This record gives sequence, structure tokens and C-alpha cells, in this order.
Amino acid sequence: MEAREYIESGILELYVFGILNESETEEVNNMVAKHPEIKEEVLSIEKAVISLSFSMSPYLSAANYDRIRTQLLEKHNVTEGVVEMKPRSNVALFIGWAAAVVLLIGVGYQYTQLDLAKEQIVTTESEKTAIEKELNALEIDKQKTESVLAIIRDDNNTVVTLGGQAVSPDSKAKVYWNQNTQSVYVDARGLPEPPEGMVYQVWALKLNPLTPTSIGLLDDFKSNDARLFNVSNTGEAEAFGITLEPAGGSPTPTLEQLYTLGKV
Repeated sequence: MEAREYIESGILELYVFGILNESETEEVNNMVAKHPEIKEEVLSIEKAVISLSFSMSPYLSAANYDRIRTQLLEKHNVTEGVVEMKPRSNVALFIGWAAAVVLLIGVGYQYTQLDLAKEQIVTTESEKTAIEKELNALEIDKQKTESVLAIIRDDNNTVVTLGGQAVSPDSKAKVYWNQNTQSVYVDARGLPEPPEGMVYQVWALKLNPLTPTSIGLLDDFKSNDARLFNVSNTGEAEAFGITLEPAGGSPTPTLEQLYTLGKV
């Protein structure tokens, strides 16, 4: 079997997802070793699988703060008889003021730490909200990835490889066509981003006589990270082509802007 026929057979997709038996896997390994173009196609398929990994920032707990309590004790020594009167000590007055200052400093420190704790709680809540948003985005990406994998792994799909044409020889695409359900998906990872005001248009072709039928536009090309597009029912297509057209599409294909073409 020629390398191109081997690529178009769809076995490489099954190889990438590890659902071939041992002998089939060995066969693909041998073909990859012999044919650089097959190896390149395997790498291209692997890039289609979106790996989801994410990390979470560590949880920052609020610090536990000790309560500081100051107890002032005043003791009087009294004996029977006459109480000896002593002049008031300046040292005692100084100690009283010092104790009051220390108490004020302690209270101020506690209020400062409380404010810091409140700010930390607000920061933690903001981080929690950001993490929840990130998790929601990752869940959406996961669902998109599972949808892509379901399409690629469907054994009922006919895989049509579209090669680059004169206007863009390096362009390529794939069509996944389920003839039972008539659903068609286009993998456009191999197409460059369309210029501003232009859009890719997909055509189902009857070859004799040549009759093109538009089956959809690859809208929102930049925002579609997977570059996988669902287009319309094909009918009895014998080939598929993709052209670059003005925004909104064209009633007939602009052949000078034919980017990819492939027979079923």
C-alpha cells in the first residue's frame, strides 16, 4: 500500500488513540519508520488532541492571632497600728504611664493585625473566585476535547484528506464524513488564518459533470482553537474542496482561491 493510501485509510487516527491490536500497531510502527510523510501525519494527529492539565494555587489560611491580656495588680501592705505616710513616688507614676502606653500599643497592634486578616480574607476570596472561573473554563475545554475525540474515533466516518493547491501548496485539511448520519466535520488545522473580510467556504463536489454545492462556512476561525467545524449535509459528494471567499460566502467557488481539494 502506498504511503498516501495508508494515510487516507484512517488507521493512523486509531493508532494515535491506542485502539489497534498488537500486530496492527507493529505494522504502523514499521510504516512510520519507512515513510517520513506517515510519521509527519502521525505527529499532526497527535497535535489535534488537546491535553488538559491545570494547577491550583496553594490555600492561604488566615494566621491565628494570640490575644494579649494585661492585668494590673495593686497590693497594699497594712500592719496594726499607725500607718506610716510616705511621699508619693515618681517612679510609680512613671510605671503607670508606661503600662498605659504598652496597653495602647498592644491594642493598636491587634487592630492592625485584624485589618491585615480582613485583607487576607478578601484576597483569598478573590483567588477562590478566579480559580472557580478557571475550572469552569477548563471544564468547557474538556467537553470540547471529548467532542473532538468522539468524532475522530467514530468508526463510521469516512476520512477524506484534502491536499494543498496552487494558491497555497502547504495547506491541508481533513473531512470526517459519516454517511449514515450525513454529518460532516472539517478539520482545518492545516489552513492559515483567513485575511480580514474573508472566510473559508466548503464545497461538496460531483465530478461528472463538475457540480459544486456549498455546505458551509468556516466562521469564527480565530476563536475556534480546535479548528474543527461542523458543516451541512453533503448529499452524494465525490470530492470536497475549500476556497477562500469574501465574508458571507459566494454562490459559486472562486477557483483561483482553491486552497485544498480531495476525492472521497
